[in-house]
Formats: sequence, structure tokens, C-alpha cells
Amino acid sequence: MSRPLAFLAILAIAPAVASAAETPPNVLFIAVDDMNCDLGCYGHDLVQSPHIDRLAARGVRFDLAYCQEPLCSPSRTSIMTGLRPDTTGVHDLKTHFRRRNPDVVTLSQMFRNNGYFAARIGKIYHYGNPGEIGTNGLMDDEPSWDVRINPAGRDKAEEFALINETPRRGFGSSLSYMAADGSDLEQTDGLVATGAIRLLEEHGDEPFFIAAGFYRPHCPYVAPRAYFDPYPLSSITMPPIDRGDKLPASIPAVEVHSPGSYPYIGATRDGAIRAKRAYYATMSFVDAQVGRLLDAVDRLGLAENTVIVFWSDHGYHIGEKGLWMKRSNFERAVRVPLILAGAGVDTVGGVSRRPVELLDLYPTLAEICGLTPPAEVEGASLVPLLEDPDAAWDKPAISQTKTGKRTGYSITDGRYRYIEWDGGEGPRLLFDHESDPEEHDNLVDDPAMAAVTEALAAALHDVVGDPK
Repeated sequence: MSRPLAFLAILAIAPAVASAAETPPNVLFIAVDDMNCDLGCYGHDLVQSPHIDRLAARGVRFDLAYCQEPLCSPSRTSIMTGLRPDTTGVHDLKTHFRRRNPDVVTLSQMFRNNGYFAARIGKIYHYGNPGEIGTNGLMDDEPSWDVRINPAGRDKAEEFALINETPRRGFGSSLSYMAADGSDLEQTDGLVATGAIRLLEEHGDEPFFIAAGFYRPHCPYVAPRAYFDPYPLSSITMPPIDRGDKLPASIPAVEVHSPGSYPYIGATRDGAIRAKRAYYATMSFVDAQVGRLLDAVDRLGLAENTVIVFWSDHGYHIGEKGLWMKRSNFERAVRVPLILAGAGVDTVGGVSRRPVELLDLYPTLAEICGLTPPAEVEGASLVPLLEDPDAAWDKPAISQTKTGKRTGYSITDGRYRYIEWDGGEGPRLLFDHESDPEEHDNLVDDPAMAAVTEALAAALHDVVGDPK
């Protein structure tokens, strides 16, 4: 079907969510890499994120949003296919989802098939950061896009100037950083924002799905020098570690991807503090680029008919329990920032405390834009929570991670987080986030918590199947 005919078909069949506008709603899909919830709008008292905060004030912020797997490719594949990692078969950084799911219709492909212009600039599917910056990488998906743009900035060209607090690790999995010379516009993420703005200018008069994928705050933590200034080293603290350089009792060894380099994946405590400062600087740098996109949407008169989605592919440890990065089932690794604003979002400045999953974005955007998602999509539409952030919601959020042949799952109902490995035969943990948000006290063997544990385990297995 040609784009004009598909466009008319959308208008003919679109439900009430989309029919309020003269044209189908657009989608601006903003992804960030490895960003946790240390943002102003999430209550952090140090990190400066005025533009992400501004977006939250325009729509609904989800306080309890979770990724499906705290690793880039499995998470991004899940978001874009609407399928859980166990369905896609993607649990690593090398397996392309079409190997097992050759005919799957991805999120942007659904929009493209329905007459939308679909483009990405930067990182949406996984590829090596920083190694594959400037390329399509191994995991991109040509059927998903009309246009693909792969910028590479000064940060990529000047990797020789990086400071690496973990010199045995490559830049993509290290505590490395740089307070860069030059302007925002010279950095890769500055180029992502510039390119996305150009796409908005060129295609704002037709239905569009434009995805802007920022590369930070993924390591190496690079931002122009000015973004380091608000974070003097004296302001950066590191949480205490229960047992020094040994794993505390609250961390099963299977939850640590590199147990031989605990804590801080091999950095000293002072080195970790310097890296944490740089991580926060990159968060503020990305925030400024998000602000440029919001300004462009407003300037071009697109705000009313564009749904803006802001998401991170997973959470990120920055020293809690001595952990760093991702690949655990703990809250800090799987909880993500998620904000929706604009078209289809009835609540302004809303906050939802319902547990939701990134998996839910596929059916949500389909409903807002009057499209029918594939029947196999496994998420649930968030539209009821966009209308009323406190609406009834009985769906828990489930995440998982793999270490070798072992799989661990976690489930949260908004208060309790239950974790089990090896189908319940391995380590099991239960945390009460009301009294223990940092997850230090494992309650799984407390007789008073047996009913909670049993209920969460049953809810988990209702979704992922019986223990193997």
C-alpha cells in the first residue's frame, strides 16, 4: 500500500484516541543509554536535569518502570518487538532477533507499514558503544526504518584522551571518562540532537515515527567540561559497602557478572567517585540535548499532535553495594526512567506508582495512534494510566538476567521485589521497598513473609512458565 493510501486507511479505522486530531499522532521516541533514575524529576537532589524534568511536567512520569533484561541488546530488542527476551531468544550482544523471529513486525516497522515516515538517528537497537559509533552495527534492523543515520563526533575521535580507572577493561565496559573540550554540537550526542531536529523540520508535515538514540551516559562518560562544573568531587558520595571488598550477604555471587573484580569492577573507591561524577555530568549533557529536541517540537508547532516518549534501556549501578553498571536483578539495574507526554497523554504533571514494563510501550503507542499491534505482543497498553496515573492496575513487572546457563528472574508488585535463580532452586531473595529501598535485608526466609513470597513466585511463573 502506498503511503497516501495507508494514511487514508489510518484515518478511516483509527479509534477515539487518534480521531481527536486531524492527522494521526506523531511519535518522537527518545532513548538514552544506561541512564538510571538519578534525575531531578525522580527526586534526586544533586543531578541537574531541567529538560527531562520539563518533559515530565508535560505528561506522566512512571516511577516504577522496569526493563525486561538489564543488558542493552535484550532490552532494546524487547522494546522494539514487544516480546520478552525468552520469546525473542536474545540474551547477549551478538544474537540478532530475526534469527529466531524472522517475520516479527517491530514497533517502528508497524508505523512504517501504516504510512508513517520511520527514521532513527543514533542508537535504538544495540550496537557497541563506543566501538561501533558511526556505523549501523550488528543489531540494527533495516525493515524498521526508512532512514538510518549514524553520527560520530569528537568524543569518538578523541578516545586517546580518556582516563580509565579500570585499565584492564575496554572502554565499553570500563570506568573511563573525559571532560571534553569543544561544544555540545561536536559530540556524538549533540549530532544526534541536531540530526533529529533536521528530521522533524523535514518531515513534520507528514505522520512520523522519529527515534533519537543518545549514547550517554553509557561509558566512557564523556561530556563537555561545563557539565562537570555542577558536580565538584566533594559533592559525590559513595554508599558504604557492608563487608569491604567481600560480597555482602545480600548479594548472591550469581548476581555479580564479574565477581573477581568486586567492588567497583576493579576501580579504587576514589576512582569510582571520579567516575560517578563523570556519569552525572553526562546525564546533564544528555538532558541538554533532550531540551534541544523539546524546543524544536515547540518551535515547529508539533507539540499538540506528537506523543513524546523518553526511556532508558535499563538501570545502572553506580556503587550501591559495591556494584557498578547492570546485569543484576536488583532494583537499581532494572528500574528505568520512563516519561510520556503530548498526544494521547491526558494527564499533565502526573506521576504513576503502578509497576509497568518497557514491553508496554509497543501496545501503548499503537493505541494512541490508532494502530493494531500484532497479536503476539506481550505487553499491556499504558493508556489507562495516561488518563489516570492512579487507575487500577494489577499487572506486575518482571525482569530477568542470565549468567552463563543460569537465569534469574525478578518480579515486583510495587512494594515487594522477589528474585529467584534456577527456577527457585538457586538463590531466592525478597525485599520490602517500603522499609528497605536499598535492598539490604533479605526476607525470603521470614515466616511472616511466606504468603508474599508464595504469591509473587506464583505470579512470576504464571508469566514465565513453571520452574525448569
